[in-house]
Amino acid sequence: MTKKYHFWITGCQMNYADARRVATELEKIGYQSTDTLEEADVVVLETCTVRQQAEDKAYGKLSSLKPFKETKPGATLAVMGCVVGVRGNQALEERFPYVDVFMEPATDGAPLISHLRQAEDFMLDMAQTQTRHAWQDGEVILPADQRGQLVSAPVSIVYGCSHACTFCIIPQKRGKERSRAVGSIVSEVRSLVAQGVKEVVLLGQIVDRYGYDVPDGPDLADLLYAVNDVDGLQRIRFLTSHPNYMTDKILYAVRDLPKVMPQIEVPIQAGDDEVLENMKRGYTAQQYRELIGRIRDIVPDAAIHTDIIVGFPGETEAQFRKTYDILAELRLDKIHLARYSPRPGTVSDRRMDDDVPEEEKRRRYELIDALHGEISQEKMSRYLGQTVAVLVEEKQKDRWRGRMPQNKLVFFNDPRDLKGEIVPVHINHTGPWSMSGRAADRLNGAGVKTAVPVESIPLAVV
Repeated sequence: MTKKYHFWITGCQMNYADARRVATELEKIGYQSTDTLEEADVVVLETCTVRQQAEDKAYGKLSSLKPFKETKPGATLAVMGCVVGVRGNQALEERFPYVDVFMEPATDGAPLISHLRQAEDFMLDMAQTQTRHAWQDGEVILPADQRGQLVSAPVSIVYGCSHACTFCIIPQKRGKERSRAVGSIVSEVRSLVAQGVKEVVLLGQIVDRYGYDVPDGPDLADLLYAVNDVDGLQRIRFLTSHPNYMTDKILYAVRDLPKVMPQIEVPIQAGDDEVLENMKRGYTAQQYRELIGRIRDIVPDAAIHTDIIVGFPGETEAQFRKTYDILAELRLDKIHLARYSPRPGTVSDRRMDDDVPEEEKRRRYELIDALHGEISQEKMSRYLGQTVAVLVEEKQKDRWRGRMPQNKLVFFNDPRDLKGEIVPVHINHTGPWSMSGRAADRLNGAGVKTAVPVESIPLAVV
């Protein structure tokens, strides 16, 4: 009987990429995925701790699995990700003694596979497994239900973080920065494309620091050139960047490489220099303005996304207004917005008072959220009446759902099976968060940024 595995995943796209690596190792030894917990012989929880709420959610899920282990004692329960972290798991082992395996973030699943191989009831024909495929470093196997169905996939390129912003727990949980070899990354991308993936999203806590830990090694721009050469791949994105490391070389790669999409994720977090210093961000508001100017000069059609934290310890009304004003001035395409909350273990939690009242945080959040909606509506309305190139991801409520090069969401109706295709869509309605229209016709060819053969499709409205 085929053994089955089940994943519960929460958190960022990097968690999904990490989970896929573990799933690949399970697939290699004959396991198949299942969406049903009760059918699983192996259950893996991929956890997040970026906020306390996410960590509490992981602990709640772990507690809920105790009856499952009691009724199915032969099953294997594994926990991975930031809840485990890189500094040991003794406290977790004591709190959840029914968990069989704990794995650090960015694992390849070796502890789990070793546990399964040692289990008395695990029968594995190693010769058959080893001859099934000549595996290359980095290659992955998608679950059977995703092969030919997954359009966009995350690919981790640099693990951990060595920057240590005062509000962030990630360096403690994921460890110091480690860049993957170019060959390993390209091998993973090739294997994903062979299984039907059309777009990859290259991931790192600070993605534009890729290669900084390798003396005289390749940087992110070099990697983009290598991934751009993968046959059959249609689109490349990368996130999240840090203002200090967004070089002109990277921006020229975005401009010049046909598969790299004009979307830049570069968080500012706050618009006041004292708050930025307290966050240990390493730049000023004026330096961020200058970066946005360089991005728009080199990649005029780029959509620029940012992150904002309101209510950071000590943030005054005047300092908050500087954040509001710089966002109103720069009019970025998307704002990922959060209210500050103390995260145990971070510098801001240990050394700073959480002195902005919750109702004030909420008021500041709502002000920027309203500004975001206004700017987004303005940006989206420029596409009304235009035809844009949409990579179709899935069908949602009888409409196709996809994204244009700038990652803006587009819906349209069409009776054909267009999943995974790049389709020119004529926009006849725009809202603040999505657009809708009708398919002009299908695109042919490799599906690069420029519309083929409909050459009139623009990348952006300038």
